[in-house]
Amino acid sequence: MSDQFVIVGASLAGARAASTLRAEGFDGDIVLVGAEEQLPYERPPLSKGYLLGKEERQKAFVHDAAFYAEQRIELRLGTRATAIDPAGHRVTLEGGESLPYRKLLLATGSSPRTLELPGGEGPRVHYLRTIEQSEALGATLRAGDPVLVIGAGWIGLEIAAAARHYGCDVTVVESDRTPLRQVLGDEAGAVFRALHEAHGVEFHFDTQVRELGGLGDRITHAVLDDNTEVPASAAVVAVGIAPDVELARSAGLRVDNGVVTDAALRTSDPDIHACGDVASSYHPLLHEHVRVEHWANALNGGPVAARSMLGQEVSYDRLPYFFTDQYDLGMELAGWFPRGGYDRVVFRGDPSIVDGKAPEFMVFWTRRGHVLAGMNVNVWDVQDDIQKLVRAGYTGKDVDLDRLADPNVPLTTLLDG
Repeated sequence: MSDQFVIVGASLAGARAASTLRAEGFDGDIVLVGAEEQLPYERPPLSKGYLLGKEERQKAFVHDAAFYAEQRIELRLGTRATAIDPAGHRVTLEGGESLPYRKLLLATGSSPRTLELPGGEGPRVHYLRTIEQSEALGATLRAGDPVLVIGAGWIGLEIAAAARHYGCDVTVVESDRTPLRQVLGDEAGAVFRALHEAHGVEFHFDTQVRELGGLGDRITHAVLDDNTEVPASAAVVAVGIAPDVELARSAGLRVDNGVVTDAALRTSDPDIHACGDVASSYHPLLHEHVRVEHWANALNGGPVAARSMLGQEVSYDRLPYFFTDQYDLGMELAGWFPRGGYDRVVFRGDPSIVDGKAPEFMVFWTRRGHVLAGMNVNVWDVQDDIQKLVRAGYTGKDVDLDRLADPNVPLTTLLDG
């Protein structure tokens, strides 16, 4: 059998896995296969600093080309993997070339969910997943014309904030009743609604876009399900992403909301691993399979997968973590709870938006006195303490929720006793 390790997905997760293999002493061949022409890059800048014009393009890249050459990591960019033969330990690339592997890592990521609606194609309809799409969107936003954002999740709201930064009138259409309700619930989602409304964003909830109107490639307006017409010169579709699992499914691997892995990121085939957006991994603390679509999962999952491929005893138990920047609001969130899985939301500080300014506060999602997740907004150097509370909560340790809500009680004392 070949001693070659193949990584499909030249992403942050894939690049981190490749570099970790070398750092851990693996001396065999490493091939990193990616469908995009670009070197592996991080995606948060695409809706944050790079889209806002505050960061250089190069800052998004994980490493420069020289790094991969020095580390003897072979890059196959602009190349798709089309099939896996688990029995023969081979990956087929478009064009017919076949790569042997001893271990294979799938870091194929996700793709934006698309909308099929009249007028929903053309250069003025944007999706955001690649660096080229971020550049095209940035060019549209810099024109300052009215923008329609379809979807009020994290990406949709970050794009809305960027559009307001460039002076665009912004309308956000969301099929749910409040922004981010699926991930934050009504209580914390209302804070983000108030923030964006204070910055002039117009929301339409409990409805969907029925069609985009205009002439040729030019958009002039959108028609909603309730027959409301809203002006728009461009539309951004941000209705979520779907894991790219077809390669795994066609190879007979177990797939269920992603490529299913154990805590060591091994799939149903012991010589194939998966990490990043595409992996639905068993979490030993949460006691369930979770698929996390955020940057930190790629950053940390890639190295764990690499060590697992090398036969090391590993368990990927990092808490899901996310951050966002919108206007003057900076936020970190750690933890996990199923939709509707909490029974009380505890605010620590006043979350009210005053004169358009984002406040300093924390919020915790709890169940029967156990902290399931915590978010710090414009309050820094508290993530370690929040994560300790969450880990304690998932091991059955409860906290006094009145003390949790009191900003004068140090977080570090809540687990005492």
